[in-house]
Amino acid sequence: MMDSAQCPLCSATGALLFFTDKRRDYLRCPHCALVYVPPVFYLSAAAERAEYDKHENNVEDPGYRQFLSRLFVPLTECISPGSCGLDFGCGPGPALAQMLREAGYQVAIYDPFYAPDTSVLEHSYDFITATEVVEHMHKPGEDLSRLWGMLDSAGVLAVMTKMVLGRDAFSSWHYKNDSTHVCFFSRETWLWWGAQNDAKVSFHGADVILLQK
Repeated sequence: MMDSAQCPLCSATGALLFFTDKRRDYLRCPHCALVYVPPVFYLSAAAERAEYDKHENNVEDPGYRQFLSRLFVPLTECISPGSCGLDFGCGPGPALAQMLREAGYQVAIYDPFYAPDTSVLEHSYDFITATEVVEHMHKPGEDLSRLWGMLDSAGVLAVMTKMVLGRDAFSSWHYKNDSTHVCFFSRETWLWWGAQNDAKVSFHGADVILLQK
C-alpha cells in the first residue's frame, strides 16, 4: 500500500500499486477508482509543452475532424442551436471549436499553453468540451469542479479520453506510455464523479463521456 499517496481526483488516501513499468508507477484509488501517476513522475511545464509541440492537429485535417466527430455528434444532439460553449484545452489546432462554430455555436477557447487567456474562465457556458485533456490534468478534482461550476443549469461537460478496462489491458495499453498522461479514468470513475456532482452520465462509444446538469 502506498500510504503517502493522495488521489488527485477525490483526495482519498490508501492508493494501491496498480501497475509499474520501467518509467513510472501507476496507483489506483480505492475510493473513486482513478488510476494515476504519482507527482514525482510529472514532467516540468517546459518538457510538457515540448511534447505537445510535437502534435500536428490541423484544423482542416479531415481525419482529425472525423476523430473529433465522435464527441461532436452526441454533444450537438443534446444542446440547443446557438448555444455558447468553451473548448477547454483546445491545443495548438482548435479544430473542435471550429467545427462547432461552423455549426452555428458560439465557442471560446482556452489552453494553458496555446490560448492562455484566463478571462474566458470567468464566464458561464451552456457546454464545455475537453477532448484528450483530462488525462493530462495534475489536479483533476479541482479542474473538473471548476469546469462544472462554469456550466449553466442543464449545461453539458463533454469529455473525450481513453478509459481503463482493467489491469491486464492496462499492461499493454499504449495510452499509458505518453509521459504527459498522468490520470486514467474508467467508467467506474466517471459514474462515481457523476454521483458526487448530481450529473447525468452517458457513455458514447469507447471514449466519449457526457456529463449533464
